[in-house]
Amino acid sequence: MRPINLTILCLYLLVFTVVSGCLSPPQRSAVDGNEIEVTVYNDIELTPIDKQGNNAIKGTQYIDRNIYRLQIDGLVENPTELTYDLILEYPSTSRVVDMNCVEGWGFTAKWTGVLVETLFNDVVVKENATTVIFYCADGYSTSHDLNYLLDNDIMLAYRINDVTLPTDRGFPLQLVAEDKYGYKWAKWITGIELTDAEYSGYWESRGYSNKADFGGPAFE
Repeated sequence: MRPINLTILCLYLLVFTVVSGCLSPPQRSAVDGNEIEVTVYNDIELTPIDKQGNNAIKGTQYIDRNIYRLQIDGLVENPTELTYDLILEYPSTSRVVDMNCVEGWGFTAKWTGVLVETLFNDVVVKENATTVIFYCADGYSTSHDLNYLLDNDIMLAYRINDVTLPTDRGFPLQLVAEDKYGYKWAKWITGIELTDAEYSGYWESRGYSNKADFGGPAFE
């Protein structure tokens, strides 16, 4: 057998890589084949998805986008159910937000989605509503003051770092609860209820702060 010329082999591999499109643009990495994850946005370094921390009470939830429905009810004039495709038709917004876990770790990501206020404009929130409860596919729940969601342009994200929200990150929707600890960032959201009463979610009913401001006390 003739020895392989390493120079020729390296040149062959380089040509194959370029022709096949295997070279990714700088500061970007492939996710799910057809989508490209950004790792820098507006000169801000983003945390790659595979480097982000993640927690869940029952592991990853798998939701079929074709049968998914987001139910919005409670103290609203027009209770509704939205398909995933209908949610995508609403005007979108994007911004970089840090997620900070109460355990001490965190990450920076670009989030894209629909403002909670945009959805609430359609269902018409009643004047006596003060609290918004988010229900998730794994039985998890948490709540936020209505004014916090509206005053801070809080969004329901369906994309992260310019790719569709991965299953383990909360597909189809994750709440981007800016300046709140991570346990207030509900994911795999299936229902939103507006009420005039205080509500303690999964971790809040176990002693964690319902306000959950980042940098503030984790327990009440």
